Amino acid sequence: MFIDQVTIHVKSGKGGDGMVHFRREKFVPLGGPDGGDGGKGGDVIFEVKATLNTLSAFRQNEKFSAEPGKNGGGSQMTGRGGKDLVISVPPGTVIYDAETGALLGDLTHPGQQLTVCKGGRGGRGNQHFVNSRNQAPRTAERGEPHEEKSLRLELKLIADIGIIGLPNAGKSTLLSVLTNAKPKIGAYPFTTLEPNLGVANIDDDTTVVLADIPGLIEGAAEGAGLGHDFLRHIQRTRVLIHMIDGQSEDPLADYSQINSELSLFDTKLGKKPQIVVLNKIDQPDVQERLKEITASFKKKKIELITASAMARTGTRDILISAYKQLQELPAEVLEEEALPVYKPEVDPNQFEITREDSGDWRVTGVAIERAAKMTYWEHDGSIRRFQKLMIHLGVDKALRNAGIEEGETVFIGDFELEWQD
Repeated sequence: MFIDQVTIHVKSGKGGDGMVHFRREKFVPLGGPDGGDGGKGGDVIFEVKATLNTLSAFRQNEKFSAEPGKNGGGSQMTGRGGKDLVISVPPGTVIYDAETGALLGDLTHPGQQLTVCKGGRGGRGNQHFVNSRNQAPRTAERGEPHEEKSLRLELKLIADIGIIGLPNAGKSTLLSVLTNAKPKIGAYPFTTLEPNLGVANIDDDTTVVLADIPGLIEGAAEGAGLGHDFLRHIQRTRVLIHMIDGQSEDPLADYSQINSELSLFDTKLGKKPQIVVLNKIDQPDVQERLKEITASFKKKKIELITASAMARTGTRDILISAYKQLQELPAEVLEEEALPVYKPEVDPNQFEITREDSGDWRVTGVAIERAAKMTYWEHDGSIRRFQKLMIHLGVDKALRNAGIEEGETVFIGDFELEWQD
């Protein structure tokens, strides 16, 4: 099944915890601290795989988690780092933050990678907290928390040439004739309900990729019919073959309607080079009107190629003409324009203090909440280190200015603390 839009949830690996540990050796009564560091958690990485052309692999699996880092050990042993989770996607995958709508990445080239969630760093063991005043610190860090996101993946097929037109214009038939693709073909509208890709040979050394885009109808730019679901696939193509049904009541009007829908959806689509093809010229009724139809297009200064995809008449001319247009495009047009990538501009040290209805206080902020999660609350040394961090970030002063009193409760993330002067 062709899937071109999915929403998934990804989570990186938490960092391993650092260890509080002291050397225990025979005849060494005063062994020093040797707690090892935790290992780094695994990242979540998307990578383009050239052989994929659909997002169907995500249909059965919507949650992905990287491996957490292992905890540190004694004798300064560092925990093993968690393995990165590499998720393969097809070329043309665009990744958005599902909650904010922000664009995170546009993956077009085989091998291209995008890290969407970084694994937490490993916590430091007590070996790092030795100083001249504290030779036996009972202080260490828990591993940095994981990151998690809901992502929306959209696939925009990447093809050199796109075949467009109204339903039943002969697009799928042309694709099957020019390539080895086997799309569903029938004499009724909307035979094609999903895009099809095929590879056509220009000569022994040259091939081009063609995409048969499902038929468009009036109002497609507003989502009518197959609308937005498939208009976006045309955005990746470089040259368009515009198939027109010769048996239509008004072929010129059909041509204008499709171009209007393209421009309404994206002004750049209306400017793409087009090879205009009048199909089904092998039919007697089309032969009778052929001079009239060609004259109407000539009057509008539109170059028209006549062909019959079913009879395989003129189909090679269509391919060669489209390939020549492709070769004539300037280099800067051939390069896919990079989409702007969202870069958050948030100071992690910022925080906010609120008073809840219960009278308790709540502190929210990236750095302070992360520090709370990385603190060993059972060790006095770790608690003193957290208190120093609160002073450094200005949280302590801000709480005092807000009017906090002795014995009141402060929530930081999932942790409940009692305020003491």
